[in-house]
Amino acid sequence: MTVSEWRQGLLSQGAITDAGRGAEHLAGAFHALSDPLRLRVLELLRSRELCVCELSEQLAVGQSKLSFHLKTLKDAGLVRARQQKRWTYYSLDLSALVAVEQYLAEYRRFGPLLPARPCDDLPRGD
Repeated sequence: MTVSEWRQGLLSQGAITDAGRGAEHLAGAFHALSDPLRLRVLELLRSRELCVCELSEQLAVGQSKLSFHLKTLKDAGLVRARQQKRWTYYSLDLSALVAVEQYLAEYRRFGPLLPARPCDDLPRGD
């Protein structure tokens, strides 16, 4: 399977709706994954759904700071939020994590590490 066939499969499955949105989605996911606190949130959510108060307590972080990070994770599609009475419960969105995993796997599968070609070997447009 080529990279383009893989991307076409994601398009047909609805994982991404077009190349531009797919790239934006992945960039948002990587941005969300770039913060240590957000990674700790994902670690806590691996085993079960948690409410904001539980996350705040376990992370020793104020709810306002945590809310900012949860919004980033939610906007990236990495977590889902469910409202119950006055609390919001968060859980992982596994489909988004699978999409990121598949994207990275394609680099390993289709991107063999080749030595750089010396610039002297490149055709010149003079």
